[in-house]
Amino acid sequence: MAQAQSRVEADESAPITPVKDETAAHQRFGDPKNFINRELSWLEFNRRVLEEAQDPSQPLIERVKFLCIFSSNLDEFFEIRVAGIKQQIESETSDVGPDGLSPTETFNQIQRLTHELVAIQYDLWNKELIPELAKNGIRIREVSQLSAKRAAWARKYFQDEVFPMLTPLAVDASHPFPDLLNKSHNLLVRAKTQRGGEPLLAIAQVPRVVPRLILMPRGKGDDEPWEYIYLASLIKQHIAELFPGLILDEVHAFRVTRNSDLYIDDEEAENLLRTIEQELRRSSRGDAVRLEVEADCPKDFVELLLEFFDLSEADVYKLNGPLSMTHLTALISNDAFANLKDRPFQPGRDPALPLHADMFEVMRRQDVLLHHPYDGFDPIVDLVEEAATDPQVLAIKITLYRTSGDSPIVEALIEAANAGKQVTAIVELRARFDEATNIRWARRLEEAGAHVIYGVVGLKTHCKALLIVRRDADQLRRYVHLGTGNYHPRTARIYTDFGLLTTNSELTEEVATVFNTLTGLAGYPGLKKLMVAPFDMKKRLIAKIERERDNADAGKPARIIAKLNSLVDQEIIEKLYEASAAEVTIDLIVRGICCLRPKMPGLSDYIRVVSIVGRFLEHSRIYYFENGGQPEVYLSSADWMPRNFLRRVEVAFPIETPQLRDHIVNEVLPRFLNDRVKARELQPDGSYRRLKPEGPEPRAQAQWHFREVSRERAKKQGRQKPRSADKLIPITVAPEPPQKS
Repeated sequence: MAQAQSRVEADESAPITPVKDETAAHQRFGDPKNFINRELSWLEFNRRVLEEAQDPSQPLIERVKFLCIFSSNLDEFFEIRVAGIKQQIESETSDVGPDGLSPTETFNQIQRLTHELVAIQYDLWNKELIPELAKNGIRIREVSQLSAKRAAWARKYFQDEVFPMLTPLAVDASHPFPDLLNKSHNLLVRAKTQRGGEPLLAIAQVPRVVPRLILMPRGKGDDEPWEYIYLASLIKQHIAELFPGLILDEVHAFRVTRNSDLYIDDEEAENLLRTIEQELRRSSRGDAVRLEVEADCPKDFVELLLEFFDLSEADVYKLNGPLSMTHLTALISNDAFANLKDRPFQPGRDPALPLHADMFEVMRRQDVLLHHPYDGFDPIVDLVEEAATDPQVLAIKITLYRTSGDSPIVEALIEAANAGKQVTAIVELRARFDEATNIRWARRLEEAGAHVIYGVVGLKTHCKALLIVRRDADQLRRYVHLGTGNYHPRTARIYTDFGLLTTNSELTEEVATVFNTLTGLAGYPGLKKLMVAPFDMKKRLIAKIERERDNADAGKPARIIAKLNSLVDQEIIEKLYEASAAEVTIDLIVRGICCLRPKMPGLSDYIRVVSIVGRFLEHSRIYYFENGGQPEVYLSSADWMPRNFLRRVEVAFPIETPQLRDHIVNEVLPRFLNDRVKARELQPDGSYRRLKPEGPEPRAQAQWHFREVSRERAKKQGRQKPRSADKLIPITVAPEPPQKS
């Protein structure tokens, strides 16, 4: 890394003077107190998700949805992150992160904060959401609370649909404790014979193929309530039928979470696909990392389970409600509750891509920038399907990180391969929790004759790129799509992402070079327009941050805006601190983890961090650099994290068409920076403060604005401005400088 101009520690009242000493800069900006712990920052993100469930202005079922998301997020956090920390503790590693916390200190703080958040979650469910659901005719009952008629129906349902699925598993000297699956629901049963004697133990697994939340039959009247019962509650009520001749003492439900990370040695794995399949089977029975039990589970039961799973009391969560709220999705998917949900939103089409447009003709004429989900994902599907059947198309290359189980894009690729076109798919088999789906698609593509590459040794292929080679009337031409999100039509309706469609010869040639680098033997040659990890992205980003710092020192316009999912990389954070010390205005829109501390006197006075959690998951990555008055805008698949820079193949691509670049600079970024409904601002202590309008400031909401623009466009009304238009603070106007101490 080139020698960079830095700042030295100085008296806070004295002017900061530059030095050219990287060591001094690191000592100043790299102090552990300048960094927020990664795991605690993630938990604060999940707190913001929980706050959406707490928000009474949200439609009721949307509040339930965020409660489900909170639970699902927490499951994954324990399966991957907490599991890793526990392994570090067991291996007695002395490694500490940039924040200076040891694995044990981090684990202790995780448990403290997680217990706090889970208590809030269940308090919200029991005291607010259940009563509100009941007011709206939606009731979730314990089986013991049912009327005689309802209880009779439940008993018959148990006998017909559930009992045949159940298997009692004895636990004794000849029957060891069963190897229960990750996140499975189970019942621990203690019983005795009619003659007494030693208590007997058994496990009954709650079947996964039966709905966890069972809808009971309704009458014909519209006023009839919707009544649900929990599957676990139904089994508990009738579990004696599984143990005839025994007297049941106690029955309590529990749920175990296991380490689900995959451990693959690319160098040792002769067949990566088969190795991952084997590892998937193993990972469902990894080491236990969390035990969830019912609130009334007695101490001796808990101790017994802790011994079985080799866990400590810190790993136990006593829950006053369902053991997993992810199963409340039955309420979210019920169309009868539409009046309790957000107003339906149908993605529109970009005016440049009308229905049945010739995609190749449009792309030859102009670059197109799509903003999902406000712009539909259909044009991308149309492009691949058109390429599959077009006789002039010779080759298709694509990276597949995540896609849907019924992916029309992969079906089109299979059709293209069957038609004799050269199809190359770089399928990332290690896309976490999508490994099985990707394996199925990889096999089908290979069977059709496509050339399937399982990523790159030692790296995950995370970039989103599509390259089509077509013989046009005038020449052989490349058509390219580059995106910030996956080729996944379903998530494209709930994640915000950007996609660029282009035939720009310089850009498409570089995309072709990236594909050749990933599939061939040649090394990375270096590119002019694309920044590619793990080769040069981080180095070039640092150079751009340093350029803004130097421009500020020279009195030139200097500004950085970055919209990311996560900001973790220590060196990048230190460079941002360094730029702030040079009075570069820095706005960071970071949805999830942010290890940087903003607004620290003398360190990050000029850095502001906001997080937006709303109806759609903010997934797009945007990098903006003022560049002395000649702004540069990049879109990317990469967050600013070590894994993205060092262990993944990522691409950042420039938006150079003036009209498209201006749209991002003057419309998109200001909407996020001026959000006063779904935005929270990061405080120096790591907490977040929800932003609200102040004075005459409008109650602006970025996602709502983009939805309304899309709706207005769909109506094809001739208004110059949609009704959602409001005044924005343009990003070219720097905020008032912070007060220096």
